[in-house]
Amino acid sequence: MMKEFKAFAVRGNVIDLAVGVIIGGAFGKIVDSLVNDIVMPLISTLLGGRIDFTNLFIVLGTVPENLPRTFDALKKAGIPIFAYGNFLTISINFMLLAFVIFQMIKIINRIRNEDVALVAQTPENITLLREIRDLLKTK
Repeated sequence: MMKEFKAFAVRGNVIDLAVGVIIGGAFGKIVDSLVNDIVMPLISTLLGGRIDFTNLFIVLGTVPENLPRTFDALKKAGIPIFAYGNFLTISINFMLLAFVIFQMIKIINRIRNEDVALVAQTPENITLLREIRDLLKTK
């Protein structure tokens, strides 16, 4: 059983998948930073002010008088909130991540297609030599 596990674990696809997951996690952090530190401040400025999207929510329960009405404080207190600002931020994260991955796949496919075209093209001198060979065979 250990031999089978070792053969499975060191197979190329498993290692490629592991590398992809690790890079994907790091790339997700980059996209999070892009959204939280660049895109969302621009959107909030365009909407007329410094809006913190994480603090856009609707309280669904009763809030004690001494508790601040911030997202973090309400979450820690266990008060139900409808956090549409947080959802908006995560949705923008997803859209940017999906767009970047789409662009990367397009570039990779273009490079692969160019490589296939280069391999498929036969040099002109080889083509001419083949034609001469075929002509000589028929005579």
